[in-house]
Amino acid sequence: MTEQTLSRARAGDEDAFRELTDPYRRELQLHIYWIVGSIQDAEDLLQETLLAAWRGLEQFEGRASVRAWLYRIATNRSLDALRASRRRPEDERMTQMPEPTRWNEPVWLDPYPDFLLEGIPDEAPGPEARYESKEAIALAFNVGLQHLPPQQRAVLVLRDVLGYRAAEAGEILQTSEASVNSLLLRARAAFDSRLPAVGRERAPLPGSKLERKIVDRFAETVEHGDIDGMVALLTDDAWLTMPPLPHAYQGRSAIGAFLRGAEERRGAPMRLVATRANAQPAFGAYLAVPDTGVARAFSLFVLTLEGDHISAITWFADSNVVAQFGLPRTLR
Repeated sequence: MTEQTLSRARAGDEDAFRELTDPYRRELQLHIYWIVGSIQDAEDLLQETLLAAWRGLEQFEGRASVRAWLYRIATNRSLDALRASRRRPEDERMTQMPEPTRWNEPVWLDPYPDFLLEGIPDEAPGPEARYESKEAIALAFNVGLQHLPPQQRAVLVLRDVLGYRAAEAGEILQTSEASVNSLLLRARAAFDSRLPAVGRERAPLPGSKLERKIVDRFAETVEHGDIDGMVALLTDDAWLTMPPLPHAYQGRSAIGAFLRGAEERRGAPMRLVATRANAQPAFGAYLAVPDTGVARAFSLFVLTLEGDHISAITWFADSNVVAQFGLPRTLR
């Protein structure tokens, strides 16, 4: 940043403002997603952040970097949005499902399209970071985040993902360093207890021959309605979850029973279109509309791989999620 660019922006030069803020747009959107868990909300709050920054340029004194100033606005806008939101899962599908292995707390979380990760600077996080960026993008990591209270969630992201020091995080959140440290201790204790024991190092490399083999086989079994083949791809302790619904099914028997019931209710196998979410293989799922020759998008699967098997299927049963990945709403 140069003082000349900042002066031009303060004088109303929109090109200068974009020059100041464009390098941070993608990483700000991801940061907001970490806190609110929604792609659409993250995009909306990013726009609110940039508008607030544009209107507040006169108050920016330059003591912190433009990046830190933008993170301060984005973080506080995100926390305000969470305080105003009181979402609950709809009950309609709950009565149609078999008894789950366990009932989870409802989690409001969208999968994050990998194409939105393009353009984020591949620079090391700050000195306080505990997690690598690829670990923080993973779906299980983000599910864990969504179980934390908003303030703890924001502190954990700022300190352990982005690596801000306690004093810097306190400045962003407009609170004391002691408060940040207290929030972080509680957040870490709750968060660490929710992270899966198996690390991501057990997953095949993205785009590797082994990953393609598992993913292709999964698609083949789904499109042929081969439930036994699908179940054979699972680890013994695999989970199937459907955010925000609280149902969670573990093990081949329970997941197989759920999948058979779901296929009976649909009346036909699905068609799949490959994509990637949270740096993991994923599929947009389509269901044929009778007598039309058209298959309509209705859900998105994200797969978590472990060795040569699937350790988790996360099923987002919302057609709007498919559209957020740039996939078509219908197939012929």
